[in-house]
Amino acid sequence: MTKILCIIIGVVLVVGVFITGLVIFARVVTINEEFGVMPSALTGATGRPPEGGMAGVNSWAMFRGGQRLLGVSPGVLSDSLEFAWKFKTAGAVKSSPAILGGKVFVGSDGGNIYAVDLKSGEKLWAYKTEGNVEAGPCVVGGKVFVGSGDGFFYAIDAESGQEVWKYETGGKILGGANWVFAPGGTKVWIVVGSYDNKMYCLDSESGELMWEYQSDSYINGSPAIGDNVVVFGGCDAQIHVVSAVDGSRVKAIDTQSYIAASAAVFDGKVYIGNYDNVFMCADVGKRQTTDDRGQTTEGKKDDGAILWRYSDKEFVFFSSAAVNDEVVVVGSRDRRVHCINRTDGKVKWTFQTQGEVDSSPVICGDKVVVGSNDGRLYMIRIADGSSVWSYEIGESITSSPAVAAGMVVVGSDDGYVYAFESKQ
Repeated sequence: MTKILCIIIGVVLVVGVFITGLVIFARVVTINEEFGVMPSALTGATGRPPEGGMAGVNSWAMFRGGQRLLGVSPGVLSDSLEFAWKFKTAGAVKSSPAILGGKVFVGSDGGNIYAVDLKSGEKLWAYKTEGNVEAGPCVVGGKVFVGSGDGFFYAIDAESGQEVWKYETGGKILGGANWVFAPGGTKVWIVVGSYDNKMYCLDSESGELMWEYQSDSYINGSPAIGDNVVVFGGCDAQIHVVSAVDGSRVKAIDTQSYIAASAAVFDGKVYIGNYDNVFMCADVGKRQTTDDRGQTTEGKKDDGAILWRYSDKEFVFFSSAAVNDEVVVVGSRDRRVHCINRTDGKVKWTFQTQGEVDSSPVICGDKVVVGSNDGRLYMIRIADGSSVWSYEIGESITSSPAVAAGMVVVGSDDGYVYAFESKQ
């Protein structure tokens, strides 16, 4: 009888664990569907989330397209794009658009955050802030999360355009937000940096502060999320690697010059450029060092984590890189787009434009799409750096393209948002 009872208890426990696992998995799938991550993309061949946490071909729900800020679209573009529409805002558009649910979300220097129909370019709603909106929106869980030059971070209902909550920081917010699962996987936190030198983690539903991290200078770019860490560069010249759970420092890597760009995280490495004309690859894994007394410490500022450096001319890197298995593609203020071998940092090709390239490139299949301050949007072939297509807007393009649903959407300093359609 005792043996039978033990068997019954064991079966009950196994069934309970199985049901609990199904509930958690269902919740994760639901959250990922809400946030634009396709269920089929939840795990790759390795059984873990794919690099970048990329959305499906029909969505580009945040700056650089996914949590690791890789700037890679899973879609395909034809060799020629056709002008689809343009939308007039109340100021220059430095904000990088987001695309989700057939809508484009974008900010403007006029202080507005807009929702625009992806197919027609018609305005759906506008929300007014008290400062320039240069940050790219992050659209997750039915809300648009975006910071403003007024120092507030906003959560706006994606359908109605109504404010859900706002959180005041101590400085302007120029970088886009990112998101991460809270411990347990049933809630979502939003992570964003400010010019008050802090990285904030906020509850997506309530706006409650979960943790904050103090750096030594302004945070201009967007944070990348990878393997439960938050990775970002700062104007203190450091690459900061912070725990996504509690905001504690994992490590800081000294790059010798301040960083305005956003990091891209791929395979445990960070790719980022600085104002000392150097683009670099660094190891973001937890690193241990031993002092003179033989004691092991963690999280010290460590230039030894840099694996390779690329420096060509005396011009800074403000653009954020696009990264895939083989190459890193990044713009520079030397008026060129650089394609670098991902493993060793050796140049593969450079592409000449007539203006500084602060816009961040997007890799889509065998091509790269990027804007330039010469007023043109370019499409470049990855294999050899040859020009495939270009379109002259006429004024600077510092906004970074969003690529989804066969469309390319980008802002310009002329105050318009432009959309182009890929014709197969």
